[in-house]
Amino acid sequence: QVHLVESGGGLVQAGGSLRLSCAASGGTFSRYAMGWFRQAPGQEHKFVATISWSGDKTYYADSVKGRFTISRDNAKNTVYLQMNSLKPEETAVYYCAATLHRQYYSGNHYLYDYWGQGTQVTVSS
Repeated sequence: QVHLVESGGGLVQAGGSLRLSCAASGGTFSRYAMGWFRQAPGQEHKFVATISWSGDKTYYADSVKGRFTISRDNAKNTVYLQMNSLKPEETAVYYCAATLHRQYYSGNHYLYDYWGQGTQVTVSS
C-alpha cells in the first residue's frame, strides 16, 4: 500500500510557475512509475505527465510539452512537477498517482493504483 501526499498548489497569475511535490510512503517508491493528472470541475482525470521507475523516461501530454517537467528523487521518495507558463485553463486539482503497470506511459489513469488527495492549482487571467 502506497500513501501519496501532494503539496505546492496555490494561486498563480497566467504565465507564472508552480512546483508540485508528491511524497510517497508505505511502499518501495523506486518500483513504481509515477504520474501527474489533473481534474477540472465536471471533468474526468486528464493525463499530464509520467515518469518511469528509475526516472530515465518521461512522457507528457501534448498540451504541456515544453512547459512542464516531471522529475523524481528516489532517495527522498518524492516526485515533482515543475509547471511554467501556466494558463487559466489549467486550473484544476492536480493528483499524483503510482503504478506498477508496464504501460504507465499510455496516460491511462485506470492503470494507476494509488492516488494522492490532490492539490488545487488556480491560474488567474
